Amino acid sequence: MSIHVKLGKSDLYVNPIGLGTNAVGGHNLYPNLDEEVGKEVVRTALTHGMNFLDTAFIYGPKRSEELIGEVIQEMGNRQEAVIATKAAHKFVDNKVVFDNSPTFLKQSVEDSLLRLKTDYIDLFYIHYPDEHTPKYEAVGALKELKDEGKIRAIGVSNFSLEQLKEANKDGYVDVFQGEYNLLNRSAEKEIFPYTIENQISFIPYFPLASGLLAGKYTKDMVFNDLRAKKPHFQGEAFIRNLEKVEQLRPIAEAKNAEVAHVVLAWYLAQAGIDAIIPGAKKPEQVLSNLKTLDVQLTEDEIVRIGEIFQ
Repeated sequence: MSIHVKLGKSDLYVNPIGLGTNAVGGHNLYPNLDEEVGKEVVRTALTHGMNFLDTAFIYGPKRSEELIGEVIQEMGNRQEAVIATKAAHKFVDNKVVFDNSPTFLKQSVEDSLLRLKTDYIDLFYIHYPDEHTPKYEAVGALKELKDEGKIRAIGVSNFSLEQLKEANKDGYVDVFQGEYNLLNRSAEKEIFPYTIENQISFIPYFPLASGLLAGKYTKDMVFNDLRAKKPHFQGEAFIRNLEKVEQLRPIAEAKNAEVAHVVLAWYLAQAGIDAIIPGAKKPEQVLSNLKTLDVQLTEDEIVRIGEIFQ
């Protein structure tokens, strides 16, 4: 029995549990990353049938794509992998600006192909919207690359609903990636109705809300990284969020699973979500994420979890 699912109206088939690779060579995002461990994370994923790899130019920058390219080449299984990458970030005078111009996107695809050591990219996203390019023109450039066989599917990420509608004017958008988790469900009202109606697959990022939904934190923990600035981690909100997460523990224990697996399984039960891409810093986290596929939630449990995180 194949566990692969189709991403929206594209012709991409993926394991519903993918791998977010910002900790593979993402030295600008995480200090002290070991590149060999990062490569082993990718190897472990591919060896265990986790074929959907999500990377981006800005992870590193460039380094995540390069390391994935090395592993794919070494394993010789390019056809089995479904590689998603993204571009929009451009360095101008040491500052990052976003560029969605056709010229920039086409060059970005060529550069990514070289770093990934491949002649096609399965899914290419516009990572962030810029302020000046008409979105249908940006997507039109990617459609040309798709017609040339350089990319297989077109995605946009971090677009507002209006930008997404403009991008999809000709019906070319296959995948939308945006923030969505049990603590931030705004996409259900804002984006889901449109993506479902237009057969655009919604891929959530931050599915575990930087670890908060994994059931591993306690209220006396102090954070001094990216998490410290996030509202979910502030004072009373942090305590309240931990209390909600605790309510998932009995469901997880009854299924011999971890809280994180229950949370991830809940996303896969939502209409419009075909696949998720939790990150992993260590090979054992990859194997743990895959256990999500063993968790079957009942209708009642799905409703109950939704109610806990109203």
